[in-house]
Amino acid sequence: MKPMNSIEIFSGAGGLAKGLELAGTKHQVFIEWNADACNTLRMNYDKDIVFQGDVREFTFADYKDARVDIIAGGPPCQPFSLGGKAKGNNDERDMFPAAICAIRTLMPKAFIFENVKGLLRNSFAEYFHFIILQLTYPEVSLKHNDWKEDLKTLQEIDKKQNYNGTKYNVTYQLVNAANYGVPQKRERVIIVGFRSDLHVKWSFPKQTHSEDSLLWDKYVTGEYWSRHHISNSKSITTCQSICNQLVERYGFLPPELKPWKTMRDAFDGLGEPNGHGEHSLREGARTYPGHTGSDIDEPSKTIKAGGHGVPGGENMVRMTDGTIRYLTVLEAKRIQTFPDDYIITGSWGEAMRQLGNAVPVQLAYVIGDSVLKALSLCAN
Repeated sequence: MKPMNSIEIFSGAGGLAKGLELAGTKHQVFIEWNADACNTLRMNYDKDIVFQGDVREFTFADYKDARVDIIAGGPPCQPFSLGGKAKGNNDERDMFPAAICAIRTLMPKAFIFENVKGLLRNSFAEYFHFIILQLTYPEVSLKHNDWKEDLKTLQEIDKKQNYNGTKYNVTYQLVNAANYGVPQKRERVIIVGFRSDLHVKWSFPKQTHSEDSLLWDKYVTGEYWSRHHISNSKSITTCQSICNQLVERYGFLPPELKPWKTMRDAFDGLGEPNGHGEHSLREGARTYPGHTGSDIDEPSKTIKAGGHGVPGGENMVRMTDGTIRYLTVLEAKRIQTFPDDYIITGSWGEAMRQLGNAVPVQLAYVIGDSVLKALSLCAN
């Protein structure tokens, strides 16, 4: 399949970019304002295609001759995060207007955007609908200072279908990265659009992994424990109860999907932190209510960046004996499915911030591969 040109906006550390690269895209430019994230991008890609600055000051028109096939990115999630102040469109960090501007200027064949689950909360429903309609009808001239008035304009166009400009078929879905082979329970909204003149028929990839399959491997066959050469630490009563529930649900045939991947799966071959580079141990981990770390024999909790530093609970691992410690940067990269040789710059806290903001590479690959294959089937 011929590589497709892509532009990355709100690139961060490059998780979405790496997944799309593996799927077959050729990056034309990365646009990112954070200096440390830009340093990370420069360490892993051609430094000349990294634009460090405000996306609103970037001249997208300069790339009209580049035949951009895909625009992708993760607009800042803090305005919609369940853990943040949730100001939504009233937050100055809301960059969806800039993302829509990029689409309007370059009219790519497709776009892929990622954001937090909080974007779907009821209080943002109207504004989210406004975002989707703007992406659907990017050439509509919106003239009001009040976005709710602009929403009415778009709703009227959508109802009457009296629009002759470029249109996109837009779909979105809340996905859990663990269901696609990422060793992390991470729910994110993925928004995908295809230019309607391409007549692309597409739906989100079916999930490949499940929790029930992991439970089956643990408590019906015991294969999980055998594979890692360890003993099951759960009580006999608990194991029997889970086993009985699974057999009642599936009979004696295992679930069809692959097992969720656990942190222990992700760390396979790493060994204990050795004090070298990205596998150095950070001291001082402690538990308190609501911050107990992630069980090593489960997918990690969602790794987060945190508005006031890195939350302790999401970036700690809890061992079988109940002890806890911070993740190393290398372990966090494994959880976010970055290649081991992908360099994350900055201190431990800065590196974890970048990783917490990133799209898991495996999830980006699954979505990107599906989108690229759909585009390769169209003649335009």
